[in-house]
Amino acid sequence: MLQSIYFTLTAILLYLLADWILVRIEQRRGELLPHRNLVFFVLLLGLAVGTFALIRHFTGQA
Repeated sequence: MLQSIYFTLTAILLYLLADWILVRIEQRRGELLPHRNLVFFVLLLGLAVGTFALIRHFTGQA
């Protein structure tokens, strides 16, 4: 039960982090990315896979 709470809170934080990273990338470029949704998905997926693996490892659910 506690693990699902960790996953949910982490997913919310990762969503916000991926959005923040995407906005920073666009600010550096000075324009919107042409495939913004795809870049956001790749950022979120990469962050989620790594972070969720760490949660499973530290909660003993590996």
